[in-house]
Amino acid sequence: MATIRKRLIRKLRPWFVSHKKEFEHIFHNNKWRDPESRSGHASTLYQTQLIRTKLPVLLKELEVKLLLDIPCGDLNWITKMDLGSVHYTGADIVPDIIEMNKKAYSNDTMQFLILDLIKSQLPSSDLILCRDCLVHLPFADIRKSIRNIKKSDATYLLTTTFTNVRGNKDIQIGKWRPLNLTLPPFSWPQPIKIINEGFYSPNQEYNDKSLGLWKIEDLP
Repeated sequence: MATIRKRLIRKLRPWFVSHKKEFEHIFHNNKWRDPESRSGHASTLYQTQLIRTKLPVLLKELEVKLLLDIPCGDLNWITKMDLGSVHYTGADIVPDIIEMNKKAYSNDTMQFLILDLIKSQLPSSDLILCRDCLVHLPFADIRKSIRNIKKSDATYLLTTTFTNVRGNKDIQIGKWRPLNLTLPPFSWPQPIKIINEGFYSPNQEYNDKSLGLWKIEDLP
């Protein structure tokens, strides 16, 4: 009976917990089971080799001075990247992640804030990096997140999209699926730039995983 109850709780959990509680659960229980990063396999140094090379070039090209990374996760990869003179703000909904990052990385050009992408007022930035986040949210919460991003003063959004996906499906909070943001129900314009991450999986199922760049004012 106890085993059945636990299975039922796990199945229903995404429907009754808050976003904060769900992502705290993921972080504290290392749900993605990656030994290198609690932010998951996509945040390992191996899987971020290309973006650690290409992202600094893009930031320089766009003359980005203020970068908001939300959700920032455990900073496993971005701290291994040369941001030059860019002022970095890492934000996350999980307080323990932010406290951990503050202790390890805070300095004159790096600060950390507890923020909810859906409803928190976002700090000033030129570009918002939102990697591997929307893929974990239901459609309704993605729409709320984008409405909140559009309230910010940022010019650009750089976020995860899968260019080969031919249809988007809805999920419960905390689950995962690939999204193509140019398809319904989002129907965003084609991105200004695409950075293919060179993501490796044994069957090459997600080798279209990319960071797409959009002007926020162009988003529907």
